[in-house]
Amino acid sequence: MLKIRYSKHARLRMVGRGISEGEVKEAIIKGAKRIQNGKIVSLYSYFEVVYKKIKDEIYVITVKPRW
Repeated sequence: MLKIRYSKHARLRMVGRGISEGEVKEAIIKGAKRIQNGKIVSLYSYFEVVYKKIKDEIYVITVKPRW
């Protein structure tokens, strides 16, 4: 089971951009990944998810549109 935690910043961005937890989870599982400054960026659909893997948890830092 994938345990995902969200920063306050990520939650605000998700609400403001109309992106659900389900979409974020799908992006983490299915999105194309790259490493950027020690963080994982998962590109998916019209947005990207920036997160870190800490032990057995995913910590979402932000969610932003792809440009």
